[in-house]
Amino acid sequence: MQRRTFIQNTGLLTAALSTAGTELLAVSPSQNAGKNKLPKWKGFNMLDFFSPDPANSRPASQENYFKWMQDWGFDFVRIPMAYPAYLKFDRSRNITPDEVYQIDQQAVDRIDALVAMAHKHNLHVSLNLHRAPGYCVNSGFHEPYNLWTDQAALDAFCFHWNMWAKRYKNVSSKKISFDLLNEPSVRADMNDQHARHSTVPGEVYRKVALAASEAIWKENKNHLIIADGNDTGSSVIPAIADLNIAQSCRGYNPGIISHYKAPWANKDPDHLPEPKWPGQVGDKYLSRAMLETFYQPWIELVNKGVGVHCGECGCWNKTPHDVFLAWFNDVLDILSSNGIGFALWEFVGSFGILDSGRTDVAYEDWYGHKLDRKLLNLMLKA
Repeated sequence: MQRRTFIQNTGLLTAALSTAGTELLAVSPSQNAGKNKLPKWKGFNMLDFFSPDPANSRPASQENYFKWMQDWGFDFVRIPMAYPAYLKFDRSRNITPDEVYQIDQQAVDRIDALVAMAHKHNLHVSLNLHRAPGYCVNSGFHEPYNLWTDQAALDAFCFHWNMWAKRYKNVSSKKISFDLLNEPSVRADMNDQHARHSTVPGEVYRKVALAASEAIWKENKNHLIIADGNDTGSSVIPAIADLNIAQSCRGYNPGIISHYKAPWANKDPDHLPEPKWPGQVGDKYLSRAMLETFYQPWIELVNKGVGVHCGECGCWNKTPHDVFLAWFNDVLDILSSNGIGFALWEFVGSFGILDSGRTDVAYEDWYGHKLDRKLLNLMLKA
């Protein structure tokens, strides 16, 4: 579809919202008291298309990964995608706004193949734009505009979501969902990783989420849509609670535990207080009580009839393993006891259950991989 044709044809009546996405999200708040509208999915993020540059992408996920997930009892994978990963343009220079529409069909087919492998093993797939036109929580690719302020960026955002919605037009919401935008916030400089972050104003978030949702529901009114929490996934979004859109929280709080020494999350990663759980770390006492407070708004959202899932969680491999497991046990227990499912940030890699590179783990050999059995068991009991 041409850009101009798409933009001309995306005007939809908001009255359609009353029936959109109803296949899974069909329970009214009064019927839903204390029960999550979303299934209690458990699984992993798969990072095959996480990088904006295919030349720097992760090794392709193997079908065995999905078989193992299914055998262990998991039922969910989230696929965070960087939109440039499936475009054709000259990568020797910054992308232009017009090039954001240049879809690489072969790359899209590779994403299709990953989705098909997950479906073969009865895993729900949540497609996510980790990098969308005009926004990403991470730097590393020069965005040509700002999703929160520029109509051209919003038009492109809707174009991409319409494409994916059309691609899976006839796939049940029990098998696929659409996670609009990874970890939204307003950043003072869209292309500076450590620039000042602030909350997306509610009316702005609503405008962007509604526009993208309408582009998706145009293809199938039962498509299931999820919106990541504000403030990079940490805060509920009251401004869209009346829409038929689920919301996604994060399992990274506090960052001194989950992102200890992570260079992308800390300006001075080599001079941080040693993490403890529970215990005094820097000027804060870290405990389960702080997690209960952090997740209370999300629990209240569930009780109001809004579907909630934790789309990302886990801990980078520099946090001592015993501290990680003690903290993660509390995180998962709080989520699970309130019917909220979760997805570990990755399956294979530094946050994963396989080949995490931790130096303080007694790994189990697993078909040539190093399995963190303690972490796996913790996830399975949640």
